[in-house]
Amino acid sequence: MLKIQHLTKTYGGSKKAVDDLCLSIAPGEIYGFIGHNGAGKTTTIKSCCGILQFEQGDIFVDGISVRDNPIECKRRIAYIPDNPDLYDFMSGVKYLNFIADIYGVPQRERQDRIAQYAGLFGLTGDLAQPVSAYSHGMKQKLALISALIHEPRLMLLDEPFVGLDPKAAHILKGLMRELCDRGGAIFFSTHVLEVAEKLCDKIAIIKGGRLIASGTTAEVKGNESLEDVFLELVEDEHA
Repeated sequence: MLKIQHLTKTYGGSKKAVDDLCLSIAPGEIYGFIGHNGAGKTTTIKSCCGILQFEQGDIFVDGISVRDNPIECKRRIAYIPDNPDLYDFMSGVKYLNFIADIYGVPQRERQDRIAQYAGLFGLTGDLAQPVSAYSHGMKQKLALISALIHEPRLMLLDEPFVGLDPKAAHILKGLMRELCDRGGAIFFSTHVLEVAEKLCDKIAIIKGGRLIASGTTAEVKGNESLEDVFLELVEDEHA
């Protein structure tokens, strides 16, 4: 569903934010992406979305090259940044209809999905309010609904649990698993290692733009906690 081949992205002509990264995410997989701030997680995810250009390598979404056919790739994905930038002047429901228009979601289907997801996240009574009146958590929920409205094949999420209350986080975990059970895939970054350990089928650890570990969650963590393994690997890189 997502194949990253030798991705290299440089800033300022010299600093490699991502250095020869290779990853493959199959249909049905929830893939966690962990690393310290500045490790290259957001740069990788934005490159996968076609938002950032990259110098070397290629990225394929469902077999289609992001470099050669970014529009077709974007039809199949949903992307949520760590701090969603929504249109504050719109009401919640107008924003969701705007996103549904972009993806060509039929009227009946969008109405059903908006009702379903707004009900799940407890936003039904707030959809008529302007987005400018929403709290950070409410904006995060609205962004999640907008990402789900066209039933994407691949979801790319940057720190999706930040700002969500425990109930909303629990609902999101269930929706992520449902999407993968239908043959989709999810690639997401997180600092919450306990969530990654319980939720992810596979995990990749990135340090200084380079992949330092990847595999099934069981393979990566062995007999230790994911937190212990992560800290050990990062410290070994400094040694």
